[in-house]
Amino acid sequence: MTRASLDKQPHEVAAMFDDVAAKYDLTNDVLSLGQARAWRRAVAETVDAGPGDLVLDLGAGTGTSSLPFADAGAKVVPCDFSVGMLAEGKRRHPELPLTAGDATKLPFADDTFDSVTISFALRNVHDTDAALREMHRVTKPGGKLVICEFSTPTWTPFRTVYTEYLMRALPPVATAVSSNPDAYVYLAESIRAWPDQPSLAARMQDGGWSKVAWRNLTGGIVALHRGYKTA
Repeated sequence: MTRASLDKQPHEVAAMFDDVAAKYDLTNDVLSLGQARAWRRAVAETVDAGPGDLVLDLGAGTGTSSLPFADAGAKVVPCDFSVGMLAEGKRRHPELPLTAGDATKLPFADDTFDSVTISFALRNVHDTDAALREMHRVTKPGGKLVICEFSTPTWTPFRTVYTEYLMRALPPVATAVSSNPDAYVYLAESIRAWPDQPSLAARMQDGGWSKVAWRNLTGGIVALHRGYKTA
């Protein structure tokens, strides 16, 4: 799969991530010009998990995104639908309870988690609205959802430069550092097709989330959306 749309076939996306698992974290660090780590820190600060909290980290891939929650003393459940990513994560982080699961049909009971978070994975779910409803279902009343996802740069001239980087610079860089550069062509196109900040906030509200807000990181290249489950 090399062309992006919002009608994604789950088995194709899973197979793509299986193929890039070994070098995925390295490639992300290179392509984000080192910003990926800062974005992960911002997620951890927004989730603000502590000892005794139970956190669901969806789209966790190799488990790298789950480490800050474990380091904070929370119990974190990394969940992903790519078996290849989970296998690589188990090799690197055998201490983490990596779990296979589909974001649209989560294998967890209602009202289970204090916080749910998903970073750079929601746009790869074939039914975004179903995933938002499922995340709401498994969150405890009063619990929190934090979404970190690529978004729309707020400054128009920079938005143009960013789009040119995605479609011209990203593929050759990915060819140099990734085992499957075609996957990154798809990922670049999926970023361009993704809703902007207000549109995602509206979809969160439709999914049952309250007090929805967002803040931009790196000029809106990435946005952190937050919502709460009130009932």
